[in-house]
Amino acid sequence: MELGNWLRLPEGAGKNAVIGQAMDLLDGVLDYKDLMMGYACAIKEINTKFEVLDTEFEVRYRRNPISAIETRLKSQTSILEKMARLGIAPTRENIENNLNDIAGIRVICSYIDDIYLLADALTKQDDIRLIRRKDYISNPKPNGYRSLHLIVSVPIFFAESVKEVKAEVQIRTIAMDFWASLEHQIKYKKNVEHAERVIARLKECADEIAHVDETMQEIRKEMEQIQEEPTDAEMLYEKLKKIDINLI
Repeated sequence: MELGNWLRLPEGAGKNAVIGQAMDLLDGVLDYKDLMMGYACAIKEINTKFEVLDTEFEVRYRRNPISAIETRLKSQTSILEKMARLGIAPTRENIENNLNDIAGIRVICSYIDDIYLLADALTKQDDIRLIRRKDYISNPKPNGYRSLHLIVSVPIFFAESVKEVKAEVQIRTIAMDFWASLEHQIKYKKNVEHAERVIARLKECADEIAHVDETMQEIRKEMEQIQEEPTDAEMLYEKLKKIDINLI
């Protein structure tokens, strides 16, 4: 099949013009894939850093501060919609300069103090640059949303270059994540009756969940304080258990 027939050339248009348009389109697609590759690699880098921290705590302290790690790469549609809301042309340069959340990592913790512990451990690393920090735990949003948000950049080492790539990190407890997931589902329901009452009840639930988080943390600390002095045999047994931890 000839290229002209496949592209359905308009009458009077030259093949060279159409081939030029096709090449421009192809260049744009490849440039977009190259852009997204950088963000995908940033997710891998930061995800690995959190996994390393979790492994360290398992070995040293016999507990895991991380319950789960979730990642997502913003879709092309979402990128274009956000750039349109900002009133900025969706060029590669504009996207890189104005969007900080194309690469997203969500870390789910058991306790509130683990959130700050992990955030500090991440941002103290030499290759992580903290761009912005928003603490919605100390200062919740009006609807009750709680989470710690970090915008960071991490260097990505390619075969022939190094590129700094930005990512958004959200760290929250299991309870905070449970509330946020349900609130997200409810928020996008259309034609909700008594919307103000629903919003008020969601805020009440957020406050109750925050109270549960604080109580569970207090209980954990109390249990840690009443640990009895271990015998030599118990200490030896604990050391042997550490050796048995699966590190892979």
